[in-house]
Parts: sequence; structure tokens; C-alpha cells
Amino acid sequence: MIHDFHFLRPAWFFALAPLALLLWGMRRSSDAGMPWRGIIADHLAPYLLQAGASEKRDGPWWLILCGWLVAVVVLAGPSWRREPSPFADDVAALAVVIRISPSMRTEDIAPDRLTRSVQKVHDLLSRRGGSKTALIAYAGSAHLVMPATTDAAIVESFAAALDPSIMPEEGDAAAEALAMASASLREAGGGSILWITDEVASGEIPAIQKWSGSTGHAVRLLAPLPDTRPLEAAASAADAEVVLLRPDDSDIDALERAAKFAPAVTGGGDTRWSDGGYLLVPLLLLLIQPFFRRGWMVPIAAKA
Repeated sequence: MIHDFHFLRPAWFFALAPLALLLWGMRRSSDAGMPWRGIIADHLAPYLLQAGASEKRDGPWWLILCGWLVAVVVLAGPSWRREPSPFADDVAALAVVIRISPSMRTEDIAPDRLTRSVQKVHDLLSRRGGSKTALIAYAGSAHLVMPATTDAAIVESFAAALDPSIMPEEGDAAAEALAMASASLREAGGGSILWITDEVASGEIPAIQKWSGSTGHAVRLLAPLPDTRPLEAAASAADAEVVLLRPDDSDIDALERAAKFAPAVTGGGDTRWSDGGYLLVPLLLLLIQPFFRRGWMVPIAAKA
């Protein structure tokens, strides 16, 4: 965050130049003895002049000084993070990666893990409108079932037809499948990966970790399991956020929010620097609030 900090409109700092004149004027006006120097003897001045009177009148000027400084910082536009561009598509592409193995037919989640996972894919795609979706299935080898397309019905149809019996070989080619998903997203202009699996072979962890270090795509791991502990090592290797499959729509809500603005997470071209100046507006309002109190503008006008 610190190395990303910069100002969007640094030219506004030229507006600080008048503050030097303000400080000079405050210094002159705060010296009550200046007009009498050379007239009153130096050893008598401390007893004849009231040094504190002007200091009490300087309160409003110091508030103007601080308010001016804060206002310039706000206008300069401090920024340290990116946000989705309002002119970019509000739904990014999604690559769905599903492990098709005999264990996915386990019925600890009704009707079984695979069927319930496919239902969740349907629920998610129904919320994503015409956004692009790719489908990758894997077991001992990875296969691009459907390139990125805006036709959600075709993706859902192909996903529903997936079964362990049609896979060429058993095994776990998770790293290969994730790399295939990254390639699909690059062709689609960026996006995120939804990885659905109930287990990951320990031998795949190093390859997944190597892949994760070279990809810019965010990964969410949907776990069709009673708990997420069996997938913690794989999630860590893929730098993935784990979402437990739920009987309600809370898992879909989380996945939809995460996938919607995926380019902002991956640093894609559809982002812009966020203006953080608004965070200082409450401080600015606090500084100018006393000027709305009766009597504060009188001494300022008198000194001017």
C-alpha cells in the first residue's frame, strides 16, 4: 500500500504558495510591539505592551491555515489502491474448474458432491447475466470442455453431463487444469477462477504453488465438503479463498461478490486509481465548523 501511494492531481500543491504570505502576515500581526519599536525603550516594552492580546485573536487564522492545507491535500487526490472503472464491464469472465472423480459422487452432501456443485454453478451463472464463462474438467488429465462464452445455458448443459465414467483416466491434474483456466481467461480479457474440488493430491501442491506465483488471476475454491480442513494446503498453495458449499445461497453470494470485479483484483486494464481525498473531508468540516459560530468572523474582518 505504501509504495502505491501517490497524488492524482499534484498540481494542486501550488495552491500552498499563498500560505507563505499568510504565515508572514500572521507573524507581523501577532507582534503587538512592532509599531512601537524605536519609540518605546526596549527595557520598558515588556511592561507597557500586551503580548497575549493578539495571540488570542490568531485562533481563526490558524484554523484557516490548517483548513487550507487539508483542502489542498483533498484536492490533490491522495491514492493508494485501485478500483473498477465505471466504464468497464461490471462482470468479469469466470473460468469454472471442476474435479470429476469417483469421490465427487460421495453422498455426504445430498444428492452427491458433484450434482450439488453443478447446481451451484447453475445458481451462480444465473446471476451473472451475459458474462463470459469457461468450463474445465479434470481428473488424471485436464480438458477444456467449453471456451469462454456468454451462453450460460451451454455451459450449464455441459457441466450437468460431466461424470467420472467419461474421464479418460483417474488421478489429479489440478495444476494442469488451473493453467488451462488461466489461458482461457487471458483470451477472454481477464477474470477469476472458480475451482471446485473435494480433495487435492499432495503431489500436486508444488505445481499449484508454482502456477500461482506466475498467474494474475484470483482463485476461489468451492469445497463440497463438511469442512474445509482437507483443502487448506491446496488453498494456501493456490492463494485461494475457500468457500464452503452451503445448503442456502450464502456461498453463491460470496462467490458472486468476489467474481464480479475480478479485474480490480488481478490488476487488469479496466481499473483506475481510487481517490482517497474524501476521507479527509470530515477533518476539513471540523476545521471550518467554528467559523459558523457568532463572533468568529469579527476579529478576522477587523484584522484584515
